[in-house]
Order: sequence, then C-alpha cells, then structure tokens
Amino acid sequence: QVQLVESGGGLVQAGGSLRLSCAASGRTSSDYDMAWFRQAPGKEREFTAAIRRIDSTSYADSVKGRFTISRDNAKNTVDLQMNSLKPEDTAVYYCAAKRLRLTAVGNSANYDYWGQGTQVTVSS
Repeated sequence: QVQLVESGGGLVQAGGSLRLSCAASGRTSSDYDMAWFRQAPGKEREFTAAIRRIDSTSYADSVKGRFTISRDNAKNTVDLQMNSLKPEDTAVYYCAAKRLRLTAVGNSANYDYWGQGTQVTVSS
C-alpha cells in the first residue's frame, strides 16, 4: 500500500517555471515505477512523464525538452520540474505509482496508486 501526496502547484505566467513534488508513504517508492499525469477541464487524463525503478525516463511529446522528472529514493519523493510553461499546460497534475515491472508507463490503467492532484494554471 502506498499513499501519494502532490504539492507545488500554482499560478504562473507563460514562459515561467514550477516544480511539483510527490511524497510517497507506506512503502518505499523505489519498488515502483512513478509517473505524472494531467487532466484539463473537459479532457481525458493524459500521460505527462514517468521514471521507472531502474531510473529510465519517458515523456509525452508535448512536454519533451521542457519538463524533467526525477526521484529521490532516500526521501521517497518524485519531482516534476516544468520550464517554459504554456497555457496548454494548465491542468490538475496527478502523481501515480505502479507495481508491475513490464507494463507500459504511459497507460493510466496500469497504475495502482494515485495522489489527490495539484492545480497548475498558466496565464498568457
């Protein structure tokens, strides 16, 4: 069992930066692949970035080169550094964890645990 809590969301202007953090408790996050998903109003939840237990990373094409995902196993945290933010990045951002090793990181259905979400709003 894993509990996930996101923080760091807020309001920023286009071109600005934010750093989101996901704190895990109940079980060490090093036993899981971790990811960030986001959901804008009226849209489906979409994959944003993932970091596996072996530390390889994956990014959605829409954020590649702008966002960086990282993990600190000693602190049981996963961060998402977001640079050059665009209004299209406005969404609720969710942290997620999956236990199975061979399932695709980009599919939300493969994840076992979810945080409550944190709002990111980017103004133009």
